[in-house]
Amino acid sequence: MNIILFDDEQRIHLLPLTYTRPAADIRIGILTIREKWEKHFDLSSSSITEDYLQEKFPMFTQTDNLIINGRILPDAKLKDRLGRLDMGQCLKQDELFIAARLNANGLANFDPHSETYHIYAYEEALTVVNYPWDIFSKNAEALEADFDLLTAGRTSAPLSATNTLIGDRIFAEEGAVAECAILNSTSGAIYLGKDSEVMEGSVVRGGLALCEHATLKLSTKIYGATTVGPHCKVGGEVNNSVLFGYSNKGHDGFLGNSVIGEWCNLGADTNTSNLKNNYAEVKLWSYSSKSFARTGLQFCGLIMADHSKCGINTMFNTGTVVGVSANIFGSGFPRNFIPSFSWGGAQGFETFTLNKANEVAEKMMERRKIEFNQTEKELMAHLFETSSEYRVWERDHRP
Repeated sequence: MNIILFDDEQRIHLLPLTYTRPAADIRIGILTIREKWEKHFDLSSSSITEDYLQEKFPMFTQTDNLIINGRILPDAKLKDRLGRLDMGQCLKQDELFIAARLNANGLANFDPHSETYHIYAYEEALTVVNYPWDIFSKNAEALEADFDLLTAGRTSAPLSATNTLIGDRIFAEEGAVAECAILNSTSGAIYLGKDSEVMEGSVVRGGLALCEHATLKLSTKIYGATTVGPHCKVGGEVNNSVLFGYSNKGHDGFLGNSVIGEWCNLGADTNTSNLKNNYAEVKLWSYSSKSFARTGLQFCGLIMADHSKCGINTMFNTGTVVGVSANIFGSGFPRNFIPSFSWGGAQGFETFTLNKANEVAEKMMERRKIEFNQTEKELMAHLFETSSEYRVWERDHRP
């Protein structure tokens, strides 16, 4: 069976994080949604996504294809039900299209709104990522499920006796290092990925996913289910946040109830507000309505898309959304919607030109020995053009 993960119309509600990836490549828990499905089925997968992303995330077809909604997280019950679908059958829950099993011809004409499929209802509970804030809100649940999936029947690598280990849900992969740290798993599992490092003086109250080659720097404080993606460096204080990968928050400062994409850098003493001082509900910028939408949350910090950066002492207000390749600096609070390719801060923004943005991205990726290739350049050029309307909106709505 060939696994294909598709983006549906809800993808727009996951912008700006899905500007640069299909929904299936969102990291939540320890793994990305794609990695979860691949682990459950022990198969590789591909994607049906936006045309401009399809070259980077190509689709591969076979004669027997299982098409799965890329926003849905797998579990044992759902995997079992999908494995029993026959050709031409689909699974739905109310209006949510979950999956279909299609041959090559059916795949060529795939339409989740079609009524030609043999539809079966699925009544078990589902975990679905609908909005960016779902990523940190559902991170504890996803982290526990991933921990069980990855560690079942396995024995943790040993950790140094210099650490204080509390609880029995701590697992270290080969090459993980921790010294003189306090790791408390009584409130959530703690997973230390391959070749990860917890430096001296760090205090962790789980859950925590410290992914492959990621680092907690000296005296880091982590609490509330937090994911530090592959090759990330984190310091200071972090509460219930997810960093996708290759991003840095390497210094003191607070990050709470937030999602940070790939290739981002938060300057020293960057702080995010995750609670309004009048305790009101947080509103976030919506790319669907092109206005600020209610979240139903009291705690919500920063949503930052790939390749964005901020300078030292940057202060982000509650519920700030930052697009792709923005560069924020200076004193004061910038507005809580910062469009892609913006350069500036509280005093206003200019356009961060495509050449300059590409230059920064290329230099940062080169440090990790990853090429900023032509596919990446074309993707960035597409986003630069299509995001221009939001930069105009920001200029027109300055106080």
